[in-house]
Amino acid sequence: MTSTNPTLDLAGGASAPPAGPRPARRSSARAAQTRRKWYEIIGLSTPAVIVYVMFVLVPMGFAFYYSLFRWRGVGPPTDYVGFDNYVLAFQDPIFIDALRNNAIIVFGSLLIQGPIALGVALLLNRNFRGRALFRLLAFVPYVLAEVTVGIMWKLLLSDAGTVNAMLESVGLGSLVQAWLADLDVVIWTMLAVLTWKYVGFAIILLLAGLSNVPQELNEAAAIDGASWWQIQRHVTLPLLGPTIRIWMFLSMIGSLQVFDVIWVTSVPAVRSLGASATMATYMVDNGFFARLWSYGNAVAVILFAISFVAAVLFQRFLLRRDIEGAITRRAN
Repeated sequence: MTSTNPTLDLAGGASAPPAGPRPARRSSARAAQTRRKWYEIIGLSTPAVIVYVMFVLVPMGFAFYYSLFRWRGVGPPTDYVGFDNYVLAFQDPIFIDALRNNAIIVFGSLLIQGPIALGVALLLNRNFRGRALFRLLAFVPYVLAEVTVGIMWKLLLSDAGTVNAMLESVGLGSLVQAWLADLDVVIWTMLAVLTWKYVGFAIILLLAGLSNVPQELNEAAAIDGASWWQIQRHVTLPLLGPTIRIWMFLSMIGSLQVFDVIWVTSVPAVRSLGASATMATYMVDNGFFARLWSYGNAVAVILFAISFVAAVLFQRFLLRRDIEGAITRRAN
């Protein structure tokens, strides 16, 4: 039987047990570690914060300030009008058409690009000869510059362009359209061009998500007798959900702020009537070319507010679970 009595010293008395680490030293080391962590956070984030403040928050503040005046860009703004520029924007039918066109592009991109990209990504995720080449071809339109895409499609869709010539050559002359001049057709033409341009990004993003789906789950489902379609529906798509939601978020914000392709491809006269205008092109037309600087700033603030609210709502209701799942808490 072992004894639990403390050991005896030379004088015959009981010696004290060995002392553990001092609480003061332990708390001091923990405080030093915490300070080092905050120094690293501050040191690494300060440059990014400075850039963000200088190139995002400060211009945003100036835009809102100038939007409260009637100002043409010469001299300091002195004619204060309050929120009149915002009221005028929502009273302009061309701006309302621009809002409608942005909504068409947002929902059209989600409803058209999404299924196309998902179907192509599922096919390109299978092993077959020449898969790398097809992946490259799917991504080529996205890496082309927006100006290049706009000029190319403007030539193809002109009245004497390749698209109408091909329709006539195959006996579909009844489908020949003034693709960029018809007020009822031009926005759908722009949507088709944007789909061709950006569907490759969705395909590559979904392929990246598919690469993270464990093959063991698909093999287990196949062993249990599930068909390929059942595996994609019940195994692959649920695991691909976070990637799909990230793409939806990026597509929505990009569609609200789309400018380059619309600006280069569309005809200025048609755009001035609101048929192919978006909020970004409307802002440049009125703020820069018409030299209504304060009015253009008001439109810019409206565009930012709509994009910000859409982003917050999307993160609140669709991305919240993904964001919370990605955060790991250190155990105490």
